Amino acid sequence: MSGLTSPISTMGLALAAMFLLALASFSQTSSTEQAAESPADKEPDLVWHAAGEKSWEPEGRAWGDEARLRIFDRFPAAAEASVPRKVWNLSRHSAGMVLRFKTDASTIWVDYELMDGDKLALPHMPATGVSGVDLYARDEQAGGKWKWVGVTKPVAKKVRQSLIAGLRPGMREYAAYLPLYNGVEKISFGIPANATFQPLAPRALKPILFYGTSITQGAAASRPGMTHVAILGRRLDRPVINLGFSGNGKMDAGVGELIGRADAAVIVIDCAPNMNADLLRDRAVPLVMQIRAAHRETPIVLIEDRRFTNSWITPARTAYHDANHAALKTAYESLQRARVKHLYYISGDKLYGTDAEGATDASHASDLGFVRQADIFEPVLKKVLRLTAQTKVGRAGSGEVAARQTQSGRLEGESIVQFSESH
Repeated sequence: MSGLTSPISTMGLALAAMFLLALASFSQTSSTEQAAESPADKEPDLVWHAAGEKSWEPEGRAWGDEARLRIFDRFPAAAEASVPRKVWNLSRHSAGMVLRFKTDASTIWVDYELMDGDKLALPHMPATGVSGVDLYARDEQAGGKWKWVGVTKPVAKKVRQSLIAGLRPGMREYAAYLPLYNGVEKISFGIPANATFQPLAPRALKPILFYGTSITQGAAASRPGMTHVAILGRRLDRPVINLGFSGNGKMDAGVGELIGRADAAVIVIDCAPNMNADLLRDRAVPLVMQIRAAHRETPIVLIEDRRFTNSWITPARTAYHDANHAALKTAYESLQRARVKHLYYISGDKLYGTDAEGATDASHASDLGFVRQADIFEPVLKKVLRLTAQTKVGRAGSGEVAARQTQSGRLEGESIVQFSESH
């Protein structure tokens, strides 16, 4: 019997052989995928185009004519003396900035150096969002709609990677969003020598300015283009300015003074998540009055605090949000009584949705949460922008204001201001 092999042993050997073959195949596939994701090993001959002070400026900065310590800082250099230290440090992150260009290249690379090589990612936010460069393009086959193209995967302070290869032939417009929670020292884009490259200057269209917290800055988006601020910029096809300051969006007077010097189409104030009810009672009305003194006609939109996605089961958190909402609503009503014009209000109850799935950690939006916020903001901002345009037309023409608007900013017949319902 020693010369015979049992059926069980034969089956075992066959299964072992199949396992080894599968393992070898997986290892080969894994190695191929890793090689494909290691663009530094396959860099082609490229011509590099650097963004610079006047040669190619980023869109998404206010105070463009004022000196900066670095071109990709959000605040001008003089602001260091007038805003809180933590706000100033965060202002050196490039959140909201975008570099626009046109090219017919089949391959696009990027080479950039980050401000902080020790904090490429956060515990609740990947390196692609914290430190990545996120590329979008207009799809000429879809009426010029902005669509995602590619993003970098930073692993060190200096990043030199392929953003995309094998592009469909044709000249098109691109927008590269800069890191949300890191700064950029310098950046260049590489394309093949036989391709055309045209840097695009920031658009002259007045931007929508967002002043807020870590959520406005972009926590915890997977990519810079996935914040609600960036999404709204694409949907409305308008420049946006991101003044979100993680943990420090507290309606500071120093930031209010800077906003008063910015020329915006709409000003969105979304600071409530960093403030309790007492602080809102102290600062909300003064901030709006400070901005209104500098901009008599610019629409101002107040945003209630979002609700933690687990507040449905945490009574203390629910009570906190209730008090926070009530404080901002009281401030808004006080401003109404003071006949402050062009003032709008958006409820926070449904900013992340109602299914408890819109955040990464209860507090900070996931990509889903950001899309949901954009869905609520978009119709409000569209109506405000349309109303502003109609008002200008009316004043330029017969003097009759084309849009019907009350002193408070509430539209007659269709309410923009909503306390309990989202759009």
